[in-house]
Amino acid sequence: MKPIVQISLDLTQIDEALETAALAVRAGVDWLEAGTPLILAEGLHGVRKLREAFPEVPIVADLKTMDGGYLEAEMMAKAGATHVVVMARAHEETIKMVVRAGKDYGIKVMGDNLGCDDRIAGARRLEALGCDYVIHHIGYDERRGIAASGQRMPSPLDELREVVTAVNVPVQAVGGLTLEQAVKCPEYGAPLVVLGAPLTIDADAFKTADGDLETSLRLICEKIHAYGEV
Repeated sequence: MKPIVQISLDLTQIDEALETAALAVRAGVDWLEAGTPLILAEGLHGVRKLREAFPEVPIVADLKTMDGGYLEAEMMAKAGATHVVVMARAHEETIKMVVRAGKDYGIKVMGDNLGCDDRIAGARRLEALGCDYVIHHIGYDERRGIAASGQRMPSPLDELREVVTAVNVPVQAVGGLTLEQAVKCPEYGAPLVVLGAPLTIDADAFKTADGDLETSLRLICEKIHAYGEV
């Protein structure tokens, strides 16, 4: 597939999320993500507002579903989401229920391997249970906690090639990537490039980063879209 650029709206105010989403779409971003902080703050209302403002743009609802899979996916689909996220650490039946809801409502399922002891095995499990995409994810707390202990901060790039090789569905790498690393994800065979903290969101305050974000995003999108099929 051709590379896709997704912006993670890990914000807590819908007005700021809408403003950031508008400049991102103008800059060439393909998908909008209602990040977990936004869903916690605004819920279905936030997803509906994004859908009203951007009727043709795919919207990922980063639910990080662990239980009640069908209902959560159904609710987000009805609110306008086109993609939902379920965790590899969830029970097998939960993942199956999210996948079933995805088929019933015409939305795609992204499986997240955050927290798996073996992230490669977690990715395989997600694909086997019917997920359309795999998110290879090193979490915010994990990264910071390990770095605070004096150890090297882990990166999703550490095992990205192995995850890409292990599955046949498209892969997205998430978790503290630098701008240079994010832009190079398609070189690893991961065509779904997500931009968020620390690239476009202030990772400490969970607000839009300072600077000329639209110009920066446009340049990033041009670089990523310049890659051929991945």
